[in-house]
Amino acid sequence: MTTEIEKEKTETSNFLEEIIEAHIAEGRYPGGILTRFPPEPNGYLHVGHATSICLNFGLAQKYGGKCNLRYDDTNPVTEETEYVDSILADVRWLGFEPAGIFYASDYFQQLYDYAIDLIKKGHAYVDDSTAEEIAAMKGTPTEPGKDSPYRSRSVEENLDLFQRMRAGEFAEGSKTLRAKIDMASPNMIMRDPLLYRIKFAHHHRSGDDWCIYPMYDWAHGQSDSIEGITHSICTLEFVPHRELYDWCIEKLGIWPSKQYEFARRNLSYTVVSKRKLLKLVNEGHVAGWDDPRMPTISAMRRRGYTALAIRDWAKRIGIAKRENLVDLSLLEFCVREDLNRLATRAMAVLDPLKVVITNYPDGPGELMEIENNPEDPSAGSRKLPFSNQIWIEQEDFMENPPPKFFRLSPGTMARLKGAYIIQCDEVVKDAEGKPVELRCTYFPDSRSGSDTSGLKPKTTIHWVCGRCSIPGEVRLYDRLFTVEDPANDEREFLELINPDSLKVVPNAMLEASLADGKVGDKFQFLRLGYFTPDPDSTPERPVFNRTVTLKDAWAKAKG
Repeated sequence: MTTEIEKEKTETSNFLEEIIEAHIAEGRYPGGILTRFPPEPNGYLHVGHATSICLNFGLAQKYGGKCNLRYDDTNPVTEETEYVDSILADVRWLGFEPAGIFYASDYFQQLYDYAIDLIKKGHAYVDDSTAEEIAAMKGTPTEPGKDSPYRSRSVEENLDLFQRMRAGEFAEGSKTLRAKIDMASPNMIMRDPLLYRIKFAHHHRSGDDWCIYPMYDWAHGQSDSIEGITHSICTLEFVPHRELYDWCIEKLGIWPSKQYEFARRNLSYTVVSKRKLLKLVNEGHVAGWDDPRMPTISAMRRRGYTALAIRDWAKRIGIAKRENLVDLSLLEFCVREDLNRLATRAMAVLDPLKVVITNYPDGPGELMEIENNPEDPSAGSRKLPFSNQIWIEQEDFMENPPPKFFRLSPGTMARLKGAYIIQCDEVVKDAEGKPVELRCTYFPDSRSGSDTSGLKPKTTIHWVCGRCSIPGEVRLYDRLFTVEDPANDEREFLELINPDSLKVVPNAMLEASLADGKVGDKFQFLRLGYFTPDPDSTPERPVFNRTVTLKDAWAKAKG
């Protein structure tokens, strides 16, 4: 049986695919290609990670290869098991299963042995300089750096000091291990980069076994080599690091994994800086990492986005060699397209206006059969109770309508979705003159599916039964920021938060079937948008999140 992901494979190529296809044609990797997704477990994955997941796993799938998940857990101060678990859950939710699940910490001993080898070959030394002194000796892009006074230590002294660093004899920050390369290199990364630092911190996996931890540039390339990664795919900021990546592998004489870079794909109306996201959470601007306005994968899942839509979006935007800002509307389009196919239709009234049908019999009424999804005949239908009391939206009635207002007004008709045609006869108002009740008549021979009335109302409106509907909370989410590129705006990003990014409707009226909705279910509330049950829901009071509107309201506003 063909899976959804297999159906997504495309014949179109990007520059990374062209590289891989050339390597396959050359017979370079007879065992198949092997990619990896290497997140640091210091936070929740966001939409940028989602595109990287889709790229690395997608390339492996397209060319019959494999993709590993490897946690870059080399900084014990910021990493937690909570993040480890959430990362794997996100990868699997997106529809991918790693060929292997590894940790950089799996290789701590091997990386240490590699460092010993590098020292013995004269390519690394222990430096007693402070971080400030090392920075001062680094030079500038136009001026060469200066050699550390400890650069000329003998191999024997360096081995002794490094082994004592490992044994915990020195204070944190007092010594580092540096590669001995070229302090005059035009590439600042190559000016004797740090390989190890001392940290007396408890590691989430290795506990207190280690007090020295490898830097990213030391751990990453060697971990790739150990696993046999054929195509180590990074974003453009790692271009200057490629020279060091290759240098380490060459000096160690280990299996030559190769690094390739592509441009980040930034999403409009979004920030993905961990510092900024943390500020949003800690200062209460959002309700947590999975607040549906956040760009995290867990937030998109809670909001009701589908994994298929995110994979489709990642494929549509492709990859490039220049950074670009991707319009959020394209992601929302992909979500709408998928939800239109699979979402169960339902009716909800967010701003209820009571309607009494004066000539309909009092009592429990009858059941109306309504299709669950016109896009999927196999979805069947459901029966909704209908009575002489219903709720409609306030905006579907206007006492003094302008021209071309085709909903209800005094003396006009409208069809109730899946039910009868009604006519508004009388308006009951409160003390302030606001309509609080409509008194209407219905036409018994106008029932949907067996209409013989000959009447042709100009509109169809949705409704819920006044006797059987249930109250619930509906959360209307919109874009978190008011500008397209808040990350590069001169103003403080908190000033750019959209004050209307969340509107809570506390007393919506929902059709009774929605009480059975479960987290992960997808619904289209007719004429209102796509919605999904929130984890805050209870059987007594369901809570629904708006995933996306039926149409792109922002594009309309800009147009």
